[in-house]
Amino acid sequence: MSGTPEAIPGKILVGASVRDGKPRDYRYLTLALGNRHGLVAGATGGGKTVSLQLLAEGFSNAGASVFLSDVKGDLAGLSQPGDGKPAFVARAREIGVRYEPDRFPVVFWDVFGEQGHPVRASISEMGPLLLSRLLDLNDTQEGVLNVVFKAADEQGLLLLDLKDLRAMLMHVAENAATYKTKYGNVASASVGAIQRQLLVLESQGGDKFFGEPALDIMDFLRVDRDGRGVINIVAADKLMRAPRLYATFLLWMLSELFEALPEVGDLDKPKLVFFFDEAHLLFNDAPKALLSAIEQVVRLIRSKGVGVYFVTQSPLDVPDSVLGQLGNRIQHVLRAFTPRDQKAVRAAAETFRDNRSLEEAEAIMQLGVGEALVSMLDAKGTPEIVERTLIAPPAARVGPISPQEREAIMAASPFAGKYDTMIDRQSAFETLEARAGKGDAASGAAGGGLLGTLGGILGGIFGKGDRKRMSPAELAARAAIQSAARSAGTQIARQILRGVLGGMSK
Repeated sequence: MSGTPEAIPGKILVGASVRDGKPRDYRYLTLALGNRHGLVAGATGGGKTVSLQLLAEGFSNAGASVFLSDVKGDLAGLSQPGDGKPAFVARAREIGVRYEPDRFPVVFWDVFGEQGHPVRASISEMGPLLLSRLLDLNDTQEGVLNVVFKAADEQGLLLLDLKDLRAMLMHVAENAATYKTKYGNVASASVGAIQRQLLVLESQGGDKFFGEPALDIMDFLRVDRDGRGVINIVAADKLMRAPRLYATFLLWMLSELFEALPEVGDLDKPKLVFFFDEAHLLFNDAPKALLSAIEQVVRLIRSKGVGVYFVTQSPLDVPDSVLGQLGNRIQHVLRAFTPRDQKAVRAAAETFRDNRSLEEAEAIMQLGVGEALVSMLDAKGTPEIVERTLIAPPAARVGPISPQEREAIMAASPFAGKYDTMIDRQSAFETLEARAGKGDAASGAAGGGLLGTLGGILGGIFGKGDRKRMSPAELAARAAIQSAARSAGTQIARQILRGVLGGMSK
C-alpha cells in the first residue's frame, strides 16, 4: 500500500470519512501513543474483528510484537495472505487506498496444548499473592497460603504444579502445631477451603497450565527477519469456557511482563500490544480483588512500553476504573432494543470528545458494517474529536485457517519442541511422598502391618511403581490415604480407608 495515505511514518491508518463519494479526514493511531491502551466495541457482526486485525497488522508492520486471544478461531487468518474479498477491495477503493494481500509472522499458543505450543507457569512463579486473588481467598486463607509458600522455601521444596501445592497444603495441615509457634494458627478449615478452590481451578484445566517447562515471557517479544513484530495468537475458544483459568492466565502474563520489563517511559512505538477479545467474558463475575489487580496492572504497565486493548460488545462490559485508562477508541454499531442497550449507547456516546456536527448516540445505532465512530489520541495525548469513519480493510485473511495450515505454521515455529513436552521433575509432591514412604515402613513394623496392607491395596488400585501414568486425582488420593493412615490410630485409619475406597468405587 505504499504511496497511499496510510504510509505515514509513526502512524497506523484506521480509516477515513467518506463524503460525497470522496475520502477525507483520515484517522490514524499514533504509534508513540499506542501504549495508552484502547477499546474496540460494538455489537456482533459490526466489524470489531476486522478493526482488531487491522490494528494488529499495523503494530506488526511497525515492529511491535502483538498478543491476541483468539476466541472464535478467525484471527488465525493473520498467518495467511488476504483472499481479496470483493467487499474489502471495494472498501479500499472507497477510502482511497490500494488493497494488497499480505501475511504476517505468527506463533500459535494454547494453554491446553492442542492448537498451539503449550503455555505453562509454575506455582512458584504465580506466587501466593496472585494465587490468593485468583482463588478469591479471604485474609485468613491468604495467610495460610503464605505459610505454605514460606515453609516450602525453607525446606527447599519446589512448588511447580497443582499436586505440589496440594501436597504442601496437606503437609502444613498435618504439622499445624509445629508451624503455629512460628507463623501462627493454620486452621484445617482454611486449608480445606483452599483445596476446594484449587479443585475448581483444576476442573477448568489448571493442571495443564501449572507445570514445566514454564513460558519465558520474553518469547512474546520477537521480530522476524524483516523487522516486523511477531503476532502471538493464543487459542481461546476452549479457554473462554474456563473463566477462572482464563483470568489466571491473562493476569499472570501481564504481571510477568510488568516484573520483567524495565521502565522505559515514552517510546516511538510499544514493545508489545495485548488484544483481549470478548473482554466481557473476562470481567463477568470476576472477584473484586482480581478486578483491582487488572486495573492496577493496566494503569502501570504502559510505562513499560506495553499497550492493552480490550475488544468487547459494549463499553459497559469494562469496569469504569479500567475504561478510564483506554485512550484510543473504535466504536462500532450498537443496537438499543432494551433499557440496558440504550444505556450502553448513551455511555458510549458520552465517552467521546463531542463533534458538534454529529449526534453521536444516534450515529452509533446507524453505523453500517465496517463503519465506526473513531477517536484516537492526538500528538499531545488528547482525544481527537470523534468522527464517523469507514474502517480500512486488513491485508491478511479474515477468517479461520485449516488444520493443515496451522500444522505448517507450528512446524516452522522458532519454538517447535521447546515447550511441547511437559516435564515432571523432583518437586514438593515427590519429596513429601518419599518422606511418607519411609514413615510407612517404620509404622508398618510397629503397628501390626496395617500400612503394609494399605500399601498393597493402594498398589492394586493405582499400580505399583506406575506414578507417571497416574492422574493428579489418583496421586492426591494416594497421598491423602497414606497421610491419614500415618496420623490416625489403627481403627480410625481403617475407617478412613473404607470411606475413601468406598467413595472411589461409586
